[in-house]
Amino acid sequence: MGIKANLKILNDELKNHNCRLVAVSKTKPNSMIMEAYNVGQRDFGENKVQDLAKKYQELPKDICWHMIGHLQRNKVKYITPFVHLIHGVDSQKLLMEINKQGEKHDRLINCLLQMHIATEESKFGFDQGELIDLLESDAIANMNHIKLSGLMGMATNTSNESLIRSEFQGLKKLFERIKSTYTIPNLDFTKLSMGMSGDYKIAIEEGSTLIRIGTSIFGERNY
Repeated sequence: MGIKANLKILNDELKNHNCRLVAVSKTKPNSMIMEAYNVGQRDFGENKVQDLAKKYQELPKDICWHMIGHLQRNKVKYITPFVHLIHGVDSQKLLMEINKQGEKHDRLINCLLQMHIATEESKFGFDQGELIDLLESDAIANMNHIKLSGLMGMATNTSNESLIRSEFQGLKKLFERIKSTYTIPNLDFTKLSMGMSGDYKIAIEEGSTLIRIGTSIFGERNY
């Protein structure tokens, strides 16, 4: 099936859920992105700063670009002028750099705090204690050029659906707890980014508001 048909299937699945589709366009050429764009897709995700900045320059300006990969502090400046949402903020130092660059460009940058919910050590993210420490720190209250829009988490890469489900449930629970407990000026918890091509159906059932799908739209990755 083609991109148009794949998008229709996904959008039909999302119809009765408060969940947006981020088309993961990493490694894909502009022609494939435009194929998705021409049937109404506007949210696209990239995991490399260089590719994201290049595609932003070359493609329509009403695209909402999502930075979904691990972001290094020294590369924040290249995406600050245009990025719609940064999914993977995994340290206070990174948040401070995003705030600094946001100030330079007079922009409020939407950020998701990445939580480490998987069993794999290789994945990035805060643990619950680190998250609470961050939210209760003086530093966060003084960051006027970021908006903490919610949480992001990647489940364990496994065929064990009950493990995946429990990881997503835990993240959703934490999301609701933060939302009801903290009243920080730059905290606006409306987004929960969880679910990719292999586990998005479980993520939707468990309350995801953003799913990141690449393979199920564009086919296997090109390297």
